[in-house]
Amino acid sequence: MLSTSARSGLRALALFPAAALVLALTGCSSSEEEPKASGGKQGEGAFPVSIKNALGTAEITERPRRIVTLGHGSTETAIALGHTPVGMERYEWGSDGTGYMPWIHEAVKKKGDTLPKQFTGGENLDIEAIAELEPDVILAPWSGVTQKQYDVLKDIAPTVAYPGQAWSTNWDEQIEIVARALGAPERSKDLIGDIEKTFAKAAASRPEYKDHTFSYVYNTGPGTLGVFRTEEQRVAVVSSLGLKADPVADTFKEVEGTDSALIGLENGHKLAESDLIFTFYSDAKNRKEIEAQKLYRAIPAIKKGAVVAGVDNPFVTASSMINPLTVPWSIERYLPLIDEAIEKSGK
Repeated sequence: MLSTSARSGLRALALFPAAALVLALTGCSSSEEEPKASGGKQGEGAFPVSIKNALGTAEITERPRRIVTLGHGSTETAIALGHTPVGMERYEWGSDGTGYMPWIHEAVKKKGDTLPKQFTGGENLDIEAIAELEPDVILAPWSGVTQKQYDVLKDIAPTVAYPGQAWSTNWDEQIEIVARALGAPERSKDLIGDIEKTFAKAAASRPEYKDHTFSYVYNTGPGTLGVFRTEEQRVAVVSSLGLKADPVADTFKEVEGTDSALIGLENGHKLAESDLIFTFYSDAKNRKEIEAQKLYRAIPAIKKGAVVAGVDNPFVTASSMINPLTVPWSIERYLPLIDEAIEKSGK
């Protein structure tokens, strides 16, 4: 069963100066049937709704029809609830040739809806573009929206930010918040349950996974080595497939607010009990530089080639977060990579 305390791991600014890695750390319905829309009388009856968050309180008086999303996950959850947003924050690093993250593009096209208009987010959030979309609500429960930005956004439309710290909302809590804002609080249980079932089904198809341990590492450039802690969302994804997270990750000092630790290459040998290593690279150059390091190659699992490394940006992005669209999209791509790594581990 997936831990409901799995954290986002999107505290990227504290970890990576490179824009590509910031997005990499940003961290179809999961059921076989199309999700039911939350509109109609059922949705209307859920209003007015008051949602308190760390930056203010969103007062939503009626069911939103024009939805704008910031950060990650809210777009996917809204679509799974039957609402395609009119606008969303752009994430070029995780997009494919369509200019959209593929799971979003596929889901919207399947529904026959118009793709959300994309706008610049982050520190350079395009407030004007958001205002032009005339939203009824702005969803940002898993984002890095600042107080200054929030104070402007709330005057455009009720804005739902994170309940605690930026980029630290649990995946299931995010679904609950979005569902409540859209007038379908009861549907959040369905979506969360579907995600749990999807993970359980995948784990049942690979019973051998339970006999293997892993660590999920990252780098901030040559000479560095970081490891995600067992509660981090990427780690939670892999753990939910049946593999066991190496508890050594939690023995290192955490980089505050990141669910990770920068341990240094000199401590790479401490990952010796990890049968597999999961990781990602910002680009081909970064991968070549990191894999060329003697101490990096000396890590037992890496030495054997028992490594699961995302080879394209969309997959890295999808497998870094848990929501109704990314989970089914990433799992079918994850399993073959894990199978190959286990074979190379020799265990």
